[in-house]
Amino acid sequence: MTDPAVDALRPGAAPGAPTRRDPDAAGTAGSDGAPPAGVDLDRLSAYLAAHRPELAGGPLHAQLIAGGKSNLTYLLRLGDREVVLRRPPLGHVLATAHDMAREFRVISALAPTEVPVPGALLHCADPEVIGAPFYLMERVTGEVFRTRAQTDPLGDDRRRDLAMAMMDTLAALHRVDPATVGLADFGRPDGYLERQVRRWAGQLDRSRSRPLPGIDELRDRLAATVPAGANAGRIVHGDYRLDNLLATVDPVAVRAVLDWEMATLGDPLADLGLLLTYWDVLGGSETAAGNPVADGLGPRAGFPSGGELIERYAERSGVDVGPLHWHVALGCFKLAVICEGIHYRHTLGQTLGEGFDRIGEMVAPLIAYGLTAAGER
Repeated sequence: MTDPAVDALRPGAAPGAPTRRDPDAAGTAGSDGAPPAGVDLDRLSAYLAAHRPELAGGPLHAQLIAGGKSNLTYLLRLGDREVVLRRPPLGHVLATAHDMAREFRVISALAPTEVPVPGALLHCADPEVIGAPFYLMERVTGEVFRTRAQTDPLGDDRRRDLAMAMMDTLAALHRVDPATVGLADFGRPDGYLERQVRRWAGQLDRSRSRPLPGIDELRDRLAATVPAGANAGRIVHGDYRLDNLLATVDPVAVRAVLDWEMATLGDPLADLGLLLTYWDVLGGSETAAGNPVADGLGPRAGFPSGGELIERYAERSGVDVGPLHWHVALGCFKLAVICEGIHYRHTLGQTLGEGFDRIGEMVAPLIAYGLTAAGER
């Protein structure tokens, strides 16, 4: 399965480019006004007329919001109404990857909870309509905060409020009882953490192109010290961070949590550990300054420390954060493997855009921080 964290650093995504999830930054595909690839507007119009006629009242236009190797996102204008369409990437994908039904199911299930999600409108499993299964959801207005150019003007108070709102939303997600919202069978919580270690160890084996001192030791420590998983069985987003949220700052609020393609049932500290890796390791390191996923995040950008985030989360989630050090180490291992894979592709000339020449510099700090975290108690 393609990982959204990989897509955030994907080949072709130049640092500083318009965010892939901001509809206002989207442009039409092609200067001739032709619809973007991946959406057959005639077939889609006919399908909506037959199945959701209230969505078919007017000319249909499409703009590509997101590209790359992760799921594709389009802004659709249906007369005077705007909705968002999600579909798998173009070309061949694994049958078990990019599961539109899964994304649609989780946002539908979370709609009546405290977790802000876009309204789910329609799921189509028939690949003949636009070339792949897809789903429609309501468009939510807000901003995706990623860069210093966006976060510096907020000031200390609003940056703090935004960080706390991010943590309150994560805590709200982890308080949801999967069974009460129809997600009791949404994943396999038993063995979730062991599978995570094995998965990223396998990715490491496919990404090696140079000596990486300490990374094998980090992998082995993680495998030998997997926590018991006292928190297992909760809904896990899989890639929770500030730039996977739509937010407003006047007033400060999280309007929607986006990109649910990695969601499952597992240990909620996996979400917190990865978030803190972005926040404190990448967002607190001068080595990572200007990289595509941490430029506007963390203490270096004037946000509260990771310790303050943990305290806020623990107060509101009811989750035991005792083994959090292990999950931060796992987050470091995962991001180190991702960055090394991108570095390897860059050495082969398979990345487009600027900034990827420095991605490899982040691997060593991630390994070092991960080893420290793995040894903590």
